[in-house]
Amino acid sequence: MDLSNVVANLNYWAILVAALSTLVLGSIWYSPFLFGKTWMRLNGFTEENLKGGLPMPVIFGTSFFVYLLAAISLAMFLGTSATLSFGIFAGVMIAVFWISTAKLNNVLFERQKFSLFLINAGYDLVCYIIMGAIIGGWQ
Repeated sequence: MDLSNVVANLNYWAILVAALSTLVLGSIWYSPFLFGKTWMRLNGFTEENLKGGLPMPVIFGTSFFVYLLAAISLAMFLGTSATLSFGIFAGVMIAVFWISTAKLNNVLFERQKFSLFLINAGYDLVCYIIMGAIIGGWQ
């Protein structure tokens, strides 16, 4: 594999849109309409203590940056001849067998609530399916 050829042929628009999709999904997934209230309760968060800590632009900016890195990596993994179906398949495999297994290990050893794992792993699963679909399907 010629790495310079792979990098030169990446679809950077698809990568950008894939990374942005994670922020859109996160704003819905962790909203009060879906899992936000449960996620807060399981973490022991209140509206008041969430106002402290890092400013939201830093949190969202960093989140976008790390998902941009993930989207670049996913695009390199999929290659230039990826399809929509392979992108979705790869997204499922990555989310379930790489990300979720690592997170589950943390849940077990840190004695976290399994329902919190399901919320967070579910978000990762949907994120990587969407990112894989965008990158794989955008020719």
